[in-house]
Amino acid sequence: MNSNLQRGDRINFRSLLTALCLTLTLVSFVGLDAAVAQEQRIRTLSVTGRGVEAIPTTQTQVALGVEVQGKTAAEVQQEAARRSSAVVALLRSRQVQKLETTGITLNPSYTYENNQQRLIGYIATNTVSFRLNTQSAGTLLDDAVQAGATRIQGVSFVAAESAIEQAQKQALKKATQDAQAQADAVFSALNLKRGEILNIQVNGASAPPPMYRQLAAARPAGADATTPVVGGEQQIEASVTLQFGY
Repeated sequence: MNSNLQRGDRINFRSLLTALCLTLTLVSFVGLDAAVAQEQRIRTLSVTGRGVEAIPTTQTQVALGVEVQGKTAAEVQQEAARRSSAVVALLRSRQVQKLETTGITLNPSYTYENNQQRLIGYIATNTVSFRLNTQSAGTLLDDAVQAGATRIQGVSFVAAESAIEQAQKQALKKATQDAQAQADAVFSALNLKRGEILNIQVNGASAPPPMYRQLAAARPAGADATTPVVGGEQQIEASVTLQFGY
């Protein structure tokens, strides 16, 4: 009987030893896989490239308005409405684009004497914005002043939408090439071989919003010269981030 017990103990011990070896082997493989995976996650390089495409502007965004001062609110508002209607009619006849009202205000005007405030009248302002071909902008501004406009808030210059779309593609291409060139420079400096691209992120390809610029006053009625309006270039910027393995 004791012999049987000893034999059983030896069998149980062998089984336990075998199970322990298998467990250690499994842990070793799992640990190795985790280490390899961690190394793969670490061995990446991310670079961001930038591209800029400059294109000529052909469109002019204009903001202008009518300002009227008077003694009563009703008379001031009526005169501002009359002049504004004339200006809008002119703009529509010239088929300007994106015509819209951007502001209508009516405010009291005060004077201060001996530390006392006294109402002297009202000021009404109506403003509109629109877009047109830059070549026609100077003449139209002069005609708008004759029609009743009294304020030229400013102008900004933009390219045609089709030109912007094409420039966006070129800027993205340049940004991608820039990112690849940066990665190649880094890998070359470190004597490493560039692997495949693991991730691509397009951060944007857009034109900055147009900035209004002050324009010299349009010519007075009867003058011969036309207000000069000269556009420039618009820059389209793009950014692309590439992640490389190595």
